[in-house]
This record gives sequence, C-alpha cells and structure tokens, in this order.
Amino acid sequence: MPEQLVMTGQPFGDAVAVQGGRVTVTRAEALASERMDELVRAAVFGEQEARDHARWLIWELGQAVGVRPASIHELYMARGQGKVRGFTVPAMNLRGMVYDTARAVFRTARKLDAGAFILEIARSEIAYTEQRPSEYVAVLLAAAMREGFRGPVFIQGDHFQVSAKKFAVDPKTEVDAVRQLALEAISAGFYNIDVDTSTLVDLSKPTLEEQQRTNYETAVEVCRYVRSLEPEGVTISLGGEIGEVGTENSTPEELRAFMGGFNRTLEKQAPGMAGLSKISVQSGTSHGGVVLADGSIADVALDLPTLELLGKIAREEYGLAGAVQHGASTLPDAAFNNFPRTETAEIHLATNFQNMLYEHLPAALRGEIYEWLRTNAKDERKATDSDEQFFYKTRKKAIGPFKRRLWDLPADVKARLAAAYDAKFEFLFTQLGVGGTAQHVAKYVHAPVQHRAAPDGSAGIAAAPDDADLSD
Repeated sequence: MPEQLVMTGQPFGDAVAVQGGRVTVTRAEALASERMDELVRAAVFGEQEARDHARWLIWELGQAVGVRPASIHELYMARGQGKVRGFTVPAMNLRGMVYDTARAVFRTARKLDAGAFILEIARSEIAYTEQRPSEYVAVLLAAAMREGFRGPVFIQGDHFQVSAKKFAVDPKTEVDAVRQLALEAISAGFYNIDVDTSTLVDLSKPTLEEQQRTNYETAVEVCRYVRSLEPEGVTISLGGEIGEVGTENSTPEELRAFMGGFNRTLEKQAPGMAGLSKISVQSGTSHGGVVLADGSIADVALDLPTLELLGKIAREEYGLAGAVQHGASTLPDAAFNNFPRTETAEIHLATNFQNMLYEHLPAALRGEIYEWLRTNAKDERKATDSDEQFFYKTRKKAIGPFKRRLWDLPADVKARLAAAYDAKFEFLFTQLGVGGTAQHVAKYVHAPVQHRAAPDGSAGIAAAPDDADLSD
C-alpha cells in the first residue's frame, strides 16, 4: 500500500494559488505548518512525478516569500575590504535527518537574527547519504519556510574534490566528474562551492610554485567552468584549498604560491573574471576528529596563530574574506570563541551533529545499524580497530540506507534531539558571533528571483509505494 504523503492537488489549500506555472502565496503562515512537512516528505520519498512537483513547488514558494538560494560572495568581498568583521561563518554539513536538523538551524537564526551561515554537503556525503543536490535544496528551503525564516539561504558544495589517485590515471575524466557535479549542484541552487584540488599538491617537487602548480591550474579550470554556469545576477562564491585537512599545517609561503599562481593563471585565461572569495588552510584539525580505542576523541592541537596569520594575508594581500578552517565540529566548546577573535572567515562543522543524532537514537535502531555496518562496511575495518573506533568511523555510511528510518523516528525522540540541536546551534552561533548578521546579509547580498518551469504532468502529489526505488 502507498504511503499517504499529501493529498493530490494543492497541499496548502487556498493559502497558495498555482496558476499558469506561477505560485502566489496569500497566507504565508500556512507554510509554517504540518502541510510543509507533508510536502517535503513527498519531495524526498515520492514517486518521480510527485517528487518533481513537490521540489518545484517548494522552490517557487521560496521565490514568492523571499527564501531563495544565494551566494555569499559579495558579503565575503566586503569582508576582504574591511567593511565587515568580527564574526565567523559556520558552514554546517547536515547528513542525517536533514529536514529536522535544518529546522533547528533556522529556528536559531530567527532567534538570534543571524543571516551569515551556510548549509553544505560534500561530494562524498552526497553519495553515502543518498541526497542528490536537488533533494538537498528542497529540504533546506522547506525547513526555512517551516520555521518562518526569511532571507537568502546559502547552500554550499563542500569539498568538490579531485581524487589524486583517479587524477593520476586519467586527469580529464576525474576533473570532468567534478565539473558534472558542479553543473548538477548549480542547477539545483548551490551558489557556493568549495573547489578542493589540494589533493594534487606534490610535495616531491623542489619549489613551492611547482608543488602548488597542478593544484592552482586545476582550480582555475573548475573556476572558469563554474562561472560559465552562473544564473543571471549571481556570482558564485568559490573557495580554494592549499593543504589537505589532516596533513601538515599550511604556511604563508604556500598560501602565496597558490594564490599568486591562481590569480596569474585566471587573469591570463579569463581577464577580469571573478576569482576566489576565501581559502581553506590546514591548522591542526582533521575531519571527524581522531577517535581513540575507547571511542573518545583525541585532543586537537589547533594552531591559532597560523590560522590568524593566513587569514590576514588572504585579506590584505588578495582581498579574500580570509581563511577557512575545516574539521572543527569536534573541537572542545572552549575553542569556538577563538575563531571570530582571530578573524577566521568560515569554519566547517559536520561530525558532531552526526554524533548527536546517534546518541539520541533508540538503542534497538542503533544496534541494527551497527550490525548492518559489520557486514556492509567490514572492508573499512583495520585490524587494530576496536568496535568503538570502527563504528565511529563508518556509521556515516549507514545514513543513506537508513534515511527513511531516521526520518520516521518517534516524536519523543525527535523532540529530545530538536532540543539538543537548538542548544548546540545557539551555542555555536553565539560563540562565532553570527547573531545580528542578518543586517550584513541584507546590505550586501542580493538573491534574484529565479522562476522555474513546472515539471510536465505535475497535476498533484501522489504517494510512494513502500517498495519504490527512491534513488535519483
């Protein structure tokens, strides 16, 4: 039997009119109701026709009420010019229970009048969480409207990374894969992209220029392609990266070698084209933290002076917003107020939100997931891994296969998790100084109206059979 996701026809009744492929909202408060829950569920789990119609309707509702995907580029350029300062933008990777988690983000943003925050997903996460860009955008916009948020929504492709191993075998095919992902993401509404070609840095070369050359030349190639895809009125915010997260700390000399090479190459190939808005560096963290045998996370030796210096160079010498810190979510709470103090432009937060989700799961479901991992992730287990280490490192891989189960958690579990997320996001937004930044976003960011054609045959929203193939 099919699930009863939403009634056929218009889910918001007479509060929303759809005529001639255009959407008009007469009572915006209807969007902040359980009807939005039903619509976004169809956007994720519906059969193709219903899913496509739901995603289109969510997009057009956002256009109508001012909840639109946007680029943070102009705000970052203003920061590079010294016009705004004193806050660090959190870029948050939402993996599991994305709708509920994003609702907590937008609740916090409304409470603190925050506008400068990013929601993102990486190339690898798109795969293992089974969330293609069009789904991710629809879920985030729906969450914003469900909570009554108004304003630009910054959605980012994190670590659109070139694999060094695949590049070594066939560089064109690997770069083309990143280009194709960029096309899919931009078409969906990702107007912020971190181009990660730092995997191509070759430390065996004798000079920094030679070590960084393939990194910056490939980054320029992707940059030019991204710029060719920009919607009218949008300058996509692009980030580069000079050192892989979890490796040796970055240096001023590496930053100058990369940025000098990138800017020269871009100006030669495409004079006057907008370049990067920020630069990711390595200053002692690692993605997900380092898990010890008992399941705890090792202390991180975060090199704040290096991070501060690199950010200063990025702003003063290259006009960027500053340096970006990856792998920050598992840092101790006392560390976060250091980022605005050192004028760090952006930090990336991911794993701790996933940890919170697993901590709140019913024991039976968590046990079922771990048993699934024993079979389906066994090839990733090292001989020296304890159970705690193995599950911690691999449990992200269960998010996609268990997506519907996580979506359907009992109401009491969701309520406890929502309270925990509310507290965490309020803490982070406060420590990072992004409360009150809605005024900066309003001043510098313009999110143009972009209507989309209604999908063919979108007469209503139907339900998905329990056994339907829900992959994109």
